[in-house]
Amino acid sequence: MHSTQSGTPGPAKKSEERNALYAVTIFPLLILAAGVLGFLLPGAFAGFAGWVNPLLGIIMFGMGLTLTAPDFALVVKNPVPVVIGVVAQFVIMPLLGFLVSWALQLPPELAVGVILVGCCPGGTASNVVSYLAKGDVALSVAMTSISTLIAPFLTPLLAVWLAGERMDVSGTDMMLSILEVVLIPVVLGLVVRGLLPRVVVAVTPALPWISVAAISVIVAIVVAGSAAAIVSAGLLVLLAVVLHNGLGYLLGYGAATLFRVPVSARRTTAIEVGMQNSGLATSLARTYFTPEAALPGAVFSVWHNVSGALLAAFLRRRSAARD
Repeated sequence: MHSTQSGTPGPAKKSEERNALYAVTIFPLLILAAGVLGFLLPGAFAGFAGWVNPLLGIIMFGMGLTLTAPDFALVVKNPVPVVIGVVAQFVIMPLLGFLVSWALQLPPELAVGVILVGCCPGGTASNVVSYLAKGDVALSVAMTSISTLIAPFLTPLLAVWLAGERMDVSGTDMMLSILEVVLIPVVLGLVVRGLLPRVVVAVTPALPWISVAAISVIVAIVVAGSAAAIVSAGLLVLLAVVLHNGLGYLLGYGAATLFRVPVSARRTTAIEVGMQNSGLATSLARTYFTPEAALPGAVFSVWHNVSGALLAAFLRRRSAARD
C-alpha cells in the first residue's frame, strides 16, 4: 500500500482498493444468490449434503496458504490488542448466542445453531472488511489466525457448556471434527506455502474467489436442506442473526475501547468479534444435529457479509477523530 509523492494514491493502491471493493460488494451478492437458488431448487442440491465438510476444508486450506510469518510476529511484538480481540471473540459471541436464543425463545434445533455460530472463531472475510473500514489489517489477520488455531479446543468446550442440555454429542467428537476440517487444512496450507512460495503467490489473487464459491455452495446446500424450516421460522432466524451480529460489532468495539487501544484496532476488534466462521458452525450443525440446526449458520454467512460491507462503508467515511 504505497502512495505517490504528490499524496494521491498510486496505481497499485487504487487497484488494491478496487479489488477489495469488488470483493466486499460481489461476495454478499453471490452468497445471497446461492441461498435463493437453494431455496427455490432444493432438489438440485439434495445429493450434495456430504460436500459441506470438504468445501470448508478448501476454505481453510486457502486461509493457510495466505498466512505468513509476519502475521504471527505481531502476536509477539504487540500482543495486547490481539489478546483483547481473541478473548472478546470467545467471550462475547458465545454468550450473545445463548442470550439471543433465550430472549427469542428459539426452538432447541435453532438455538443450538445460533449458539454454535457464537462459539466459532472469526470469519476470514473480516480481513477484507477491516481493510475497507480503515482498521488494522495486520491485527485482523493475527486475530483470525489465532482464534482459528485455538478453535478446536475452545469451540467444543463452549458449545457443550452453553448448549449441552440441547446437545447429544461429546465435546471430544466435536473437537476431532474441527481438527479435521479446520486445523489440518490450515496447517497443510502453511506447509505448501513454505515449500512452494512462488506458486502460492501466483494463485493468491484467486483464493478469495475460490473461498466465496465454496461458501456459496455450502449456503445453497444448507438452505436446500432447510427449506421447510425457512418457511416456518425464517424471519425468526434472521432476527436472531441480525441481533447476534450487530451486538457483536457493538460489544467488540466497546471491549477494545475499554482498553484504550488505537481507533484502527477498535474497528478491527469490532469486525473480528461480529463476523464469525459461520461455515464451521454450519458444518458442525449438519454433522451432529439436524438441517434446521444448520440454518442459523447459513443465514449468518449471508448476513455478516452484507452487514460487514455496510459497516465498512460507514466507518470509511467516518473520521478516526470522531470514533
